[in-house]
Parts: sequence; C-alpha cells; structure tokens
Amino acid sequence: MQKRKLMVFIATSLDGYIATPEGSIDFLKIVQKEGEDYGYSKFKETVDTIIIGRKTFDLVNSMGFEYPHTEQTTYVITRSSRPDKKKVKFYTGNIKELIIKLQREEGKNLYCDGGAEIIDLLTHADLIDEYIISVIPILLGNGIPLFRQGRPEQKLELLSSKSFEKGLIQMHYKRIHFEQHTI
Repeated sequence: MQKRKLMVFIATSLDGYIATPEGSIDFLKIVQKEGEDYGYSKFKETVDTIIIGRKTFDLVNSMGFEYPHTEQTTYVITRSSRPDKKKVKFYTGNIKELIIKLQREEGKNLYCDGGAEIIDLLTHADLIDEYIISVIPILLGNGIPLFRQGRPEQKLELLSSKSFEKGLIQMHYKRIHFEQHTI
C-alpha cells in the first residue's frame, strides 16, 4: 500500500502573503476568469480528506457560499471542542499523529487547505509531500505569510510550472526525502 500524500494547494501574492493583515483574500479576484479554476477541480478529484485550521474554516464559511468540501472528510484543527457535523470533524489532538494515522489508511490524498498556522506546523513536522502554489501578480506589502521564519530547510523538486493569461503562475513541487546514511 502506498502512503497517501499530504498536499498543499494555495495562492500567494508575489511577496509571499496568503491574506492581508485583516485576513482578506480579495486580492485573488484580480485573476478570476470565467471558466478558469487553475486546475483546482482536477486537483480535488485526487483528494478525499481535508485538513484545515479553524480560522480558515470559519473564514470560508463566512463568505456566503456552501462549504466547498462537502464530499470529502474534513478535519478542522482547533483548540476548542465543537460537535462534529456530517463529514466535518473538529480535531483538538496532536496534528502530527492525525496526519500519520490518516496516511496509513486507504484512500486518496490529503489536502491541507490552510491556513498559515497549520501549514507552518506541518512544515515543521516535515509532513507536507507536495506544494501547488499559485503566485498572484500583486505585491501586498504586508499580511499573513505563507511560510513563517524559523522552519527547517527542505529541498524541493519542481514537477511542473504553468503561466496563465491573467498573470498567475502556478508551480508544483514535491519534497525531496533524504535517506539517512550511517558511517
């Protein structure tokens, strides 16, 4: 059995911010184009489990449309308990243990839908296998960074890159696993 991959599919400004200091993602509208989802629908077909932080989950649910992951099991990483709702599970335990457990189960890949705190925790734990990062042609100047300082160095291999008419550049990287050699 092959391990389920943990993947990130996210957009960032050219200067590395996923949201403004207030948490707004309105800057994403500059690349909206009817009929273009930048590969998101195809990507969603490869995953059946969502990992998302509570703040990001609440933000998505406050946007006035139906939660986009109703077909997948969603684990909302939170510090305070809430009752589960259908396929949405509120998880207060150790995130590393959760990911390792989920990766051992049968199924499609896992998708970390953010936010920055969760991505940071998973990066520090060296658990993210692939990153699909869409760079939006804007310099925000300030905001919530995709990657925080102080994380461990990780080597990545570029799997693909693609540019789009609206100026979005999408890069797909996989983490390179190093084998430990003993002398």
